[in-house]
Amino acid sequence: MTQAAAPQINLTLGTAGHIDHGKSLLTKMLTGCETDTLRQEKQRGMSIELGFAPCLVAGLEVGIVDVPGHENFIKTMVAGATGMDAVMLVVAADDGVMPQTREHLDILTLLGLGRGLVAITKIDRVDEQRLAEVLDQVRNLTLGTFLQGSPMLPISSITGQGYDGLLEALSDMVRSLKPRSTEGVFRLPVERAFSVRGFGTVITGIPVAGSIGLGDEVVLHPLELSGRVAGLQAYGRDTPQAQAGQCVAVQIRHWDADDIDRTCVLTLPGYFAPAEYLVGHLRVLHDAATVLKHGAQVKLHTGTSETLATVQLLEGDEVGPGAEVLAQFRLQTPLVFGPGDPYIIRGLTPVATVGGGHVIDSSPRRLKRTKPGLLEGLRRQSIAARSPEQWLALTLESWPTVAADAAELSPAARLTPRQVEQMIGQMQSEGLVLQLPGGRLAHRKAMEAFDGRARQVLSDHHQATPESPGMTLDEMSAALGLTKDRLRPLLEALTAGQGIARRADRYCLADHQPSFAGSDAAHLETIEQTFRQLLFAPPSAETMAETLKIPPQETRRLLRILVDHKRLVVVEHDLLFHVAAIDEARRRVEAHIREHGCLESVKFKYLIDTTRKYAIPLLDFLDRIGFTQRVGYTRYLRR
Repeated sequence: MTQAAAPQINLTLGTAGHIDHGKSLLTKMLTGCETDTLRQEKQRGMSIELGFAPCLVAGLEVGIVDVPGHENFIKTMVAGATGMDAVMLVVAADDGVMPQTREHLDILTLLGLGRGLVAITKIDRVDEQRLAEVLDQVRNLTLGTFLQGSPMLPISSITGQGYDGLLEALSDMVRSLKPRSTEGVFRLPVERAFSVRGFGTVITGIPVAGSIGLGDEVVLHPLELSGRVAGLQAYGRDTPQAQAGQCVAVQIRHWDADDIDRTCVLTLPGYFAPAEYLVGHLRVLHDAATVLKHGAQVKLHTGTSETLATVQLLEGDEVGPGAEVLAQFRLQTPLVFGPGDPYIIRGLTPVATVGGGHVIDSSPRRLKRTKPGLLEGLRRQSIAARSPEQWLALTLESWPTVAADAAELSPAARLTPRQVEQMIGQMQSEGLVLQLPGGRLAHRKAMEAFDGRARQVLSDHHQATPESPGMTLDEMSAALGLTKDRLRPLLEALTAGQGIARRADRYCLADHQPSFAGSDAAHLETIEQTFRQLLFAPPSAETMAETLKIPPQETRRLLRILVDHKRLVVVEHDLLFHVAAIDEARRRVEAHIREHGCLESVKFKYLIDTTRKYAIPLLDFLDRIGFTQRVGYTRYLRR
């Protein structure tokens, strides 16, 4: 029957179950659509590819995806199940529970489905006793699964018996389901691609996140094709916007449909890239036939993609039925996936579903199981991967440079700028995120950890060189492994507190007081007095070494201390002046220029009563610090 147009809701229901149990016929009964459209399917009387159809339920138009039930097409079943929000598990009353009934239910459970019902078909072929037996089988099958206690609806697609009850149960389920969130970065695992003369390539499937509109720029991984959306359909009707959870068709011009298959993902540019390594939380089925060993070869399914993969267990060398571990998979074909995506693994011999779980993240290389803190960090990521808010918070908390720009967070967390803005605003109101001078953002825990690191670096410096007033920005940058641009606002934030202080151009612990031990104190006093006495004819390091009767390198160390303490100033290379000399030179130059309008360079040595050896470098220094301005051989006060 043909359904009337109705308000669309971005939910997709699906069928599952053994071959020849009536999934496609039931779908046709509910939608009026024939989902077995291939000639092969009609000839063989079995579904080979996914079938999509709109369905009117509870006054709303939802999608239905009909999956094949033959064991040879499990990869196709998984591709369809990935887009389901709820399922109708179909069991024929004459056959009862069969192998693919069990495997499909295992797969749906591993994929994280939470709602569904069971349709008991072909009741026109059995008596009441047989029907009761099958109902008991189904109850036992669903024990401990998300379908435990769900409605079981006997129905005949031939006579129509039970149809009203099934439709009522479907309506109740749809009304109780929350529509798929349309927030997030649009991502469509490709189910099918084909060409339409005069229109270009059409890509179909069920988006797992976000929404997309006409004219939006998109990219197709792993082919790295770029284009713009030229047309959109949802449930077979033109629409200006397609959303996650809808059965959609996306028209892109100038792409070759023959190059596109189910390893491809259509998404927005700048967020995703194919990855060779997938890190995930893995649960092995409680009735798995074999123990899964480190290094085993499996088939891995995620989204609509399938590839061979090597299991790299991160906890132990094998994992038995019912156990849960952290694992890394090396993919033969790089795939696109995101945090929290479900995945399934199937063995090669025997060919059967082994387990599955959810993606934690990609990895650029093989992880070392012995790396300290690896498992603890992955467990935190595993929990956060199921929540965009927690994932963003953890992304910021573990940011390598402590603080990040909001624009950096969006692609790194694979969230839209709007999501990041809203979530950061909420976290700021809760005190979890701090905004630093200059606008960068830092997680409170990351700042606390950085504060501890910075204090330790300063404490070590004070202990090693108690005479030093503190560390320069350059020294802090080298010690903490951060560029000055990244470090400066972090230190500004810390010096606003009470633990770390900034004094002139040095950073130190707030309670630090420079101290001099032993002969250093006397030598430093002698050096400073000498420089004060010889104000505009300061001694060299070698001269001071002879005076103090200590090695030149030791003298240079003491001179650096006085430079650090702002008692001496480096004017040129090894030429140092006492700070009082600089102040006095500035006073005399300013007085002279205000009286005469300018200062001829040749007169400067007479003004400070010294020789050209000292006068010229000192006058050049005044130019460099912006006190005077040179025009030819004449100086003026810089305005």
